[in-house]
Formats: sequence, C-alpha cells, structure tokens
Amino acid sequence: MDDDLVAKFLASSNLNKEVAGSYDLGQLSTYRVGGKAKFFTRVSNLASLEGISELITESEMKVLIVGNGSNLLISDSGFDGLVIQLGENFENISVINQEVTAGGAASLPVLARHTVKNGLSGLEWAVGVPGTVGGAVRMNAGGHGASISDSLLSATIFDLWTKKYKNLNVEELKMEYRSTTISNYEIVVDSSFSLDIGNAEKGDERISEIVRWRRENQPGGQNAGSVFMNPLGDSAGRLIDATGLKGYEIGSAMVSEKHANFIQVKPNGSADDVYRLMKVVHARVLEETGVSLETETVMVGFD
Repeated sequence: MDDDLVAKFLASSNLNKEVAGSYDLGQLSTYRVGGKAKFFTRVSNLASLEGISELITESEMKVLIVGNGSNLLISDSGFDGLVIQLGENFENISVINQEVTAGGAASLPVLARHTVKNGLSGLEWAVGVPGTVGGAVRMNAGGHGASISDSLLSATIFDLWTKKYKNLNVEELKMEYRSTTISNYEIVVDSSFSLDIGNAEKGDERISEIVRWRRENQPGGQNAGSVFMNPLGDSAGRLIDATGLKGYEIGSAMVSEKHANFIQVKPNGSADDVYRLMKVVHARVLEETGVSLETETVMVGFD
C-alpha cells in the first residue's frame, strides 16, 4: 500500500471527511478487543462506496469489511489497511407482500421483529443473531435449525476491485454451511427474501422463546458467539465440554462455563489471549476425540 498515494487521493477528493486514520477496532467487534486500523470509513451512500473503490484500486490497499463484528476476532496488532463499514443509510427494510428487502447494514434482530410485525414468517430465528444482513448473507449465518439461505432470494453485491454491481441468487452464491462465494473485496449492499405468510402473535411467541433460550443457554458479556463450527452429526460445544475445558483460562480469555463453544473476554482484554485459547481448545479436542474443529470465527491478523 502506497501511503503517499493514499494521502494524495484523500486530499483531492471528498473522502477525507469520511476516512479516519488509526481507528480503534475494538469498538467494531463484540469481543471488544483488537488493535487499530490504518484507515477506517463508515460509508454513507453508494457514491461514497464507489469513491472508496477508486482509492482501493489506485493504492492497492488491503480491505476488511465489517458488519456488527459479532463473528470477528482482530489481532492486537490491528489491520494495516482500510476497514469499511456500511452506515445507517444501508439499514432500510421494506416489505411488499411476501418479499422483504433489507440493506446490508440492517440488524438481524430488527429484521426478525419487523417481518413478524408485518405478518410474515421465516426469519424469527434471526432475532438471536446479533449481526447484520450483509454479514449473515456472506457467511450464510443461521441458528435454531435454519439458515439465511432458506429464505434468501438474491443479494446485490458491489465489487470494490472491479467497481461493478451484481445481483446473485442463492444458487450463484453457492451457499453452504457458513460459507458462500462472496470474496473479501465484495460487499453486500442489500438482500431480498421470500417469506411465508405468518401470524404476528405466534411469531412474537416464537421470538420470545428464542430470546429466552439464548439467555438460558448462552453467555452474555464480551464474546462473538460460536467459536467452532459443528462437525457433521455432532456439536462442537459437546466435544469441548467432554474435554473438561469449561472455565479454562488463558490471560483475559476464558472458555465459557455456560456454553463450551463460547469464549468470553474480560474488559480491556487481549485478542491474542483469545487466539491462544482457541488453539488450546482445538488441540485438546483433536487429541482426545480425533476431531479437528474448524473455526467459525473470522480471524484477522493471525497466522
């Protein structure tokens, strides 16, 4: 990345009002840990997004796209590039009959409640996932036996490198368990969903059940949800629990005593402590069960 080129570009455009330097990334992750980004921008509209893409291609800058950071661990050394987050203009939700369109920055819990309020069913499970629509589509997020791909029609994606928009359906996205074809240089601008006709009262009851179950079975505090993917036919939490690692600590990080597939971090903790603990958990499960757990958490700045 050519820093002089970046400075020159910012000076010659209106992006210097939107791009901040040396930005604390801890506030962008639900772990609340991590170093600083060389540059950060919260994109206000499509024109700004297109302008940012010019900066990226001219400077060959590394890019990290962040939603709500609910599945993200950034190292204490930070990120030597540009971190992009969509702003509030990308939070809109619209409902026409059974089709719902939501911006990439729309909150999943808000989307779940909004669809239920409008008499639709199919996204109630999303009330328990503290992420954004863009992030959920990119990783095919899910919970309670459902996934975003179950109701997704298509997603509008902007390629920061080619500066082109494309609209892809579920088949084109090749949505599998916690994976899609969306690359690190592609950002989900909005997505459309097809839902079933539902009952608002029953939908509210289902949402209350999910919220209650999460409170009873998953920890609060500084964490980023499930650390490891569930192996086929088994549960990562069960495997970790069987090794006796609940409550195990390394520095500021601890395997949750409430759910073994969660790692909690103390205030002012360290991302590197989380990483070291993840490695211990992976090694112990492999040694005792023969299962090599795959990380669900998106890791930035680690080997």
